Amino acid sequence: MDSRQTRTHRSWLNNVLDLLPRMLLRGTAGAGHFQTTSWSLVIAAAQQPTESAETALAKLCQLYWYPVYAFVRRRGNSQDDARDLTQEFFSRLLEKNYLKDADPARGRFRSFLLGAVRNFLANEWNKGQTQKRGGGVLTIALDAETAEGRYASEPASQETPESLYERQWALTLLDQVMTALRKEYARDGRLDHFEKLAPYLTGMDEPPYADIASQWKGSAGAVKVAVHRLRKRYRQLLRETIAETVLTPEDVDDEIRFLLSALGKP
Repeated sequence: MDSRQTRTHRSWLNNVLDLLPRMLLRGTAGAGHFQTTSWSLVIAAAQQPTESAETALAKLCQLYWYPVYAFVRRRGNSQDDARDLTQEFFSRLLEKNYLKDADPARGRFRSFLLGAVRNFLANEWNKGQTQKRGGGVLTIALDAETAEGRYASEPASQETPESLYERQWALTLLDQVMTALRKEYARDGRLDHFEKLAPYLTGMDEPPYADIASQWKGSAGAVKVAVHRLRKRYRQLLRETIAETVLTPEDVDDEIRFLLSALGKP
């Protein structure tokens, strides 16, 4: 993704926030068929880890490492120390039996990860205490340059490390959803449709339906249906993405409310 696309993508996220309350706080059919998710798989195997559970945990960590990096930086660590501490934290997290004390009642990977990194930092691990990892140990790739660039773009504020972690968690999750939606349209050969319909999803400079209809040589009604389907799929993807980090369908709705709260949306 080039810099122009990155700027556009971030603009989409900022505007999507305004639509979240009315778009997302709606139940979805089929809650009784809640499937096994990455986090429920990890929790179930906490006492006796399996290869599939370890892989699922590694995938979750790869997706959500930046909020941890931001938390470590906001705690007063330098760029180099934050990079080393974050990498060491995830290396230890991915070791066998590290999850044996995970509390299923907490239900959320977000909460578990924050508690784990707090404990890790309280034990005063530093780069002089890191261990060399042998073969067969899962690790994650941290893009330190990108991470620091993102952190440097944070506005100056008195935001606590915990608040920064939660806000970045929410933004990371939304970024995943938008990226997944764009990829779906691209895979189906409809990337141009996505680019033209995205403003209706985000509220950015929405053109009249008739303008899009003339470009597609169709009707305004067909464009309206396409916008409805885009928004519906966005809602589905958001709920599916959240579901990968919680244990129950009820937790999904709670996490949506957290999402709005973390981003300052009442």
